[in-house]
Amino acid sequence: MTSPPRTLGDWLAYIEQQHPRSIEMGLDRVREVATRLSPGKPAARVITVGGTNGKGSTVAFIEAIARAAGWKVGAYTSPHLLRYNERVRVDGMEVDDALLVEAFEVVEAARGDTPLTYFEFGTLAALWLFERAELDLAVLEIGLGGRLDAVNIVDPDVAVITTVDIDHTDWLGHDRETIGAEKAGIARAWKPLVLGEADSPSSVLRHAYTIGANALRLGSDFFHEPIDTQRWRWREVGAELELPAPALSAPSQRANAATAIAALRALPGETLPDDAFAQGVASAALPGRLQRLERNGVEVVLDVGHNPQAARELAAWLQAHPISGTTRVVFAALADKDARSVVDAFAGASLPWFLAGLSSGPRSQTAEQLAARLDDAIAAAASLHASVDDALRAALAASAAGDRVLVFGSFHTVADALHVLHSGR
Repeated sequence: MTSPPRTLGDWLAYIEQQHPRSIEMGLDRVREVATRLSPGKPAARVITVGGTNGKGSTVAFIEAIARAAGWKVGAYTSPHLLRYNERVRVDGMEVDDALLVEAFEVVEAARGDTPLTYFEFGTLAALWLFERAELDLAVLEIGLGGRLDAVNIVDPDVAVITTVDIDHTDWLGHDRETIGAEKAGIARAWKPLVLGEADSPSSVLRHAYTIGANALRLGSDFFHEPIDTQRWRWREVGAELELPAPALSAPSQRANAATAIAALRALPGETLPDDAFAQGVASAALPGRLQRLERNGVEVVLDVGHNPQAARELAAWLQAHPISGTTRVVFAALADKDARSVVDAFAGASLPWFLAGLSSGPRSQTAEQLAARLDDAIAAAASLHASVDDALRAALAASAAGDRVLVFGSFHTVADALHVLHSGR
């Protein structure tokens, strides 16, 4: 490089070009550079959050509850929707461009000739920033898998696995047991491992037992149960909390909130006030998770769900929230996703489908390619559009006040839709 990048945009373009593959599993390279950076622990306390679905929401609940208790919290998540800065938050605020540029400069100087992927570069930059922010708590979201993910160079005080389902099969395996073994790699010996589903794969429990991790399981060690439509109860042996309904509204969000509570309560030597749990549960927000907007009387619902488990959650939400008008679905998925199983989750619902092409490098696919992977009846009835922009505009044009448009399929899908909706055109 003859001259160093100057702006955040320049840096993001530069680090995207530094490694021939966007994903390369393994910790040797990123650990080597981390050693050169000589980072200490990124915060006084660390919680790592992995899983197939619910990671971002669980991080948001942990962050909101801890901040309500007066803690200074850093959160590292991925991917982002509109701005890279979304990935790195300190005290509830996105880190600004100047600090990110400074962190990238430090990582670049430390890496020498060692190649880093885009995610590895960003992870090291976030950890460097967190260490200097004097945080009470760092919440780190695993990017892919667990065992070989760059975030796993950090030893957490508590590890969380939200759910395990079929996704990223090219990297993690084709069944829940194999995928669970990869995700279980974030657990640490003799430390708490919080499991956010009642039926975790046996591979996860077996690994926890082997290393002596203290597995805390939803439905066995902690519980959530409704009180009425506005309140619910979290409980474990000897303790319970009465809480407001989560602001995040998907059916799984109460389980995510319960998992976040269990993770915070599992931190050694820490006791948070009850009102912090209530305030955090009620205030946690996350774009692109059943995010609802309005356009000329039409409700637009945006969700980043991109695998069969997430699709089943969306279908359940639609069934629980009927409208008098018509719900139209804008769907665009990356080429490596199980699009047929995603769409099959809505079987039995009479929904007009607007299928869109998606451009994302080698994972791109056209609407025609997407349609070819779906059930023949769905594909034949769907309208095909070159882009999410075109599909969303067509769905809105076909809708009237009282109708709903659901947009989902990936982070890219939701990001493209938000650009359309924010443009005002």
